[in-house]
Amino acid sequence: MTKPEILLMGPYPDWDLVELEARYAVHKIYEAENRDAFLATHGPNIQAIATRGELGASADLIGKLPQVEIVSVYGVGYDAVDLAACRERGIRVTNTPDVLTNDVADLGVAMMLCQSRGMIGAESWVKDGSWAAKGLYPLKRRVWGQRAGVLGLGRIGFEVAKRLKGFDMDIAYSDVSEKPYADGMTFVADPVALAERSDVLLVTLAASAATRHIVSKQVIEALGPDGMLINISRASNIDEDALLDALESGALGSAALDVFEGEPMLNPRFLKLDNVLLQPHHASGTIETRKAMGKLVRDNLAAHFAGEALPTPVV
Repeated sequence: MTKPEILLMGPYPDWDLVELEARYAVHKIYEAENRDAFLATHGPNIQAIATRGELGASADLIGKLPQVEIVSVYGVGYDAVDLAACRERGIRVTNTPDVLTNDVADLGVAMMLCQSRGMIGAESWVKDGSWAAKGLYPLKRRVWGQRAGVLGLGRIGFEVAKRLKGFDMDIAYSDVSEKPYADGMTFVADPVALAERSDVLLVTLAASAATRHIVSKQVIEALGPDGMLINISRASNIDEDALLDALESGALGSAALDVFEGEPMLNPRFLKLDNVLLQPHHASGTIETRKAMGKLVRDNLAAHFAGEALPTPVV
């Protein structure tokens, strides 16, 4: 029996690749020297796209795959997939929600702790001899009892808030509406107002055209020179130029970021700052979660080709 042919947009862990290659004819576009020639050769036979959240699948790509039936995203975010093009063609789209929620929440809180207490600089203070030569490390800011704002109280935002409660933080949130499960949290509809009442603003909402730059210059300035911004969602949710301007001028105290525009080639202005914690888009990067994500990608593909209900459909 002929194996279904799938287009792999970027590298997957070896444990996933072995499973995929056993079941499908896998075409790795990321290894192609000439993408156009690659698609001209393999495109007419591709039935599925296996991609990652940040790589997605553009309308241009989809247009070159006349037989494609499904786009399976390795990740919870699917904003880089052209959903309109998929709907027009009747192409199914799936993602991998839930399985990565807790790890992403963990990293967001870890970034908050690390940046608040200056842990990266403190380690350097020990290793470079500053402790012995200069004495005590400069004082930093506490986390417990502070005011936290959660922008987007979906799966990840809710888990972040649960963790923040353990630090006795005063928690408020913004979303499209009040959430019945937000016990003990204050609803603030306007992101600017949320930032004004927050010492730490954690961005956890899904990305879409409607949320692009929702963390605007006004939101960033509302956080103020003592405030901290943490992003574990999508880079597009933040006006990155406004963020850099505020970090450079001191209008914003600090930031901790796991996502960037144009990553991994981030704006070099970030590298000159000492008030930002930079992470390599690895919020879901644990062995356990990545294995669960890969399994869900494969389960969605298997269900589609078996004519069964998709475990986690988006479209």
